Amino acid sequence: MTDPVGRTGQTDRFEIHQVVLRYCRGVDRLDLDLVRRAYHPEGIDHHTGFDGGVDEYLDWVRTALQRFSGTMHIIGNHLVDLHGDRAISETYGTAVHWTDGSEDPRRNFTSGFRYIDLMAFRSGRWAIDERWAVREWTRSDAGRLMDREGPGPAGSRDGEDPLARLQARFTDGSPR
Repeated sequence: MTDPVGRTGQTDRFEIHQVVLRYCRGVDRLDLDLVRRAYHPEGIDHHTGFDGGVDEYLDWVRTALQRFSGTMHIIGNHLVDLHGDRAISETYGTAVHWTDGSEDPRRNFTSGFRYIDLMAFRSGRWAIDERWAVREWTRSDAGRLMDREGPGPAGSRDGEDPLARLQARFTDGSPR
């Protein structure tokens, strides 16, 4: 079924899922502009240790993530209940946090979470109006990190990440 502006439930669900995935990429790559675009300007976030507006959230997450060498958010089940230009999105996931050279369990852990999002379609796009990041469980990974087994591509949180370098090929006009 298509509404008067050409949207369908299927495309809405896809676009909402893309919001969640881009948010996770933004957090993992420390691309806070990408995180910001997941929210409407007046968006609200409720996280473990934080409760407030999107601008304050970005400041908080920048500081919080600098304690880690890296994070990786893995998305599982995703269900969307559409209500016109609003939707309830529930996403199950696992987030891995690590810090090289540290055995501190608060800097090396994996947690299971759910994002419960109130999404809204405004200004031609779906984005988060309000998010509840529900922590379901946490497990310490301290003492479990191993050195890389050999040379090869490695992730980074800057312009040297393989994804950033590949994307740059397209933005400088030469997709080699």
